[in-house]
Amino acid sequence: MNDFVWPTGSIEDRVAFAIEEVRPAVKADGGDVAFKAIEGSTVKVSLMGACRTCAMAQSTLTDFVGERIKLYAPEITEVIAE
Repeated sequence: MNDFVWPTGSIEDRVAFAIEEVRPAVKADGGDVAFKAIEGSTVKVSLMGACRTCAMAQSTLTDFVGERIKLYAPEITEVIAE
């Protein structure tokens, strides 16, 4: 049985949910991601740890973190690292 509950609530709540969902995979590779701000339809995050120097950081940001955020908060059109 699937116990997944689709996130609801404010846009901030849904973005935070998405980040918490991807965080274990990012941490498994020695990095981390933290929510910083929402400005219009853009989410700003901070990539930390191994993500700061990893050649795949941009791909992780757009293809993994960004896609999950956009899934739960479709009003977001861009996710960038500060």
